[in-house]
Amino acid sequence: MKIAYITAGAAGMFCGSCMKDNTLVAALGALGDEALLIPTYTPIRTDEEDVSQQRVFFGGINVYLQQKSGIFRHTPRWLDRIFDRPDLLRWASNTFGIGIRAEELGRLTISMLEGSHGKQRKEVAKLADWLAKEWNPDVIVLTNVLLSGLVPELSAQVGVPIVATLQGDDIFLESLSAEFKEPAFRLIRENCSAVAGYIATCKYYADFMAEYLKLPRELMRVVYPGINVSDFEADPQGSQTRPAAWEVAPQSESASPARDEPLTIGYLARIAPEKGLHILAEAFALLHQMPNVPPVRLRFTGWLGDHNRKYYQQIRDRLEKGTPPGNFEYVETPDRASKVRFLQSLDVLSVPAPYREPKGLYILEALACGVPVVQPHHGSFPELIEATGGGLLVPPEDAAALAEGLRELLINAERRCELGRRGNAAVRERFTAEAMARHTRQVLESVLSK
Repeated sequence: MKIAYITAGAAGMFCGSCMKDNTLVAALGALGDEALLIPTYTPIRTDEEDVSQQRVFFGGINVYLQQKSGIFRHTPRWLDRIFDRPDLLRWASNTFGIGIRAEELGRLTISMLEGSHGKQRKEVAKLADWLAKEWNPDVIVLTNVLLSGLVPELSAQVGVPIVATLQGDDIFLESLSAEFKEPAFRLIRENCSAVAGYIATCKYYADFMAEYLKLPRELMRVVYPGINVSDFEADPQGSQTRPAAWEVAPQSESASPARDEPLTIGYLARIAPEKGLHILAEAFALLHQMPNVPPVRLRFTGWLGDHNRKYYQQIRDRLEKGTPPGNFEYVETPDRASKVRFLQSLDVLSVPAPYREPKGLYILEALACGVPVVQPHHGSFPELIEATGGGLLVPPEDAAALAEGLRELLINAERRCELGRRGNAAVRERFTAEAMARHTRQVLESVLSK
């Protein structure tokens, strides 16, 4: 099967959707399919081998210039290719943050959703022409419905089924002002009338998006994310294989350590309000007021954009005022090896996102290292915890409840290790890149058969 997988670059940011798409396309190729990952706006950024093609369609510079001036809607293609150079797009992304601030992109969003009738119509024609004449796929997959402005032209020019992935579109749409939100919803529904099917990353998100955008639920299939588990090995000297860390007697004011270093709570996600690091920081401060809690530290890592540096500083200020000195740390993890080492250093992970997360790749990565999780009871988390048995669920946006959940695992090494082992086994059996690719292939074959 020849599959054109059209993804959206995230302007130099580590993006869960880009990383999942890259893993999926590589796994489809390993199964024998001809799968091509086609980036739009900017090159993607991933901590695995980047399997996307070098050419970027809808380059962020061209898209922006065409939005601002009619002159650039008629420039020759050779000039457009200069502006679409990956190195230039990376430089522009790092310098100007192109493409990541939804609240600044309302008019551009509407124009893109208008497709062949929008200001970027030249870009639509270039991609449709290239797919029809040079790649000739059997099926086209869009990574989100914000790319649905392509659907009418691709349907007409390429003439193959189009499938749309649902994996976080609402967080962008919710940041649009009322002036642009309703027109965006209307255009998405119109464009998606020609979509042959949808792939959602969990049952919750399929149900939610069907209601949110008024899309047909019967066309939605669920394919859970998967990861390359061989990269994530439990540390043979790490937290999950060590003996019981603490023996705490009821009503005791002291604990006897079975190892020298404190237990470690970890966070692995973007440093952003929607991922909930501020909730974890508050819970961490509350832990220090609870009885019989062993010495504990907090380590957190993730991509930090300039627009969230004030948020990050507020969290550091809260931790410095509410916890003993020196027991929290921000860790740089610029590559996959450093991310794995970070996860191996943890005893428990929590990303208490207020946003109803539809993927939760960091949950699978932690469990693949044998690290149990404590997560809010919403979004994809209940499904992942039920399927893996690798953690606890607590009420969302409740720092006190999160602190209690963390405490339960910190003081009970046997329970902590059992959840880690159980989750590890489930991820390696059901949430691998190969499993994700096989299930995706089944969905696409089903669409083609119709």
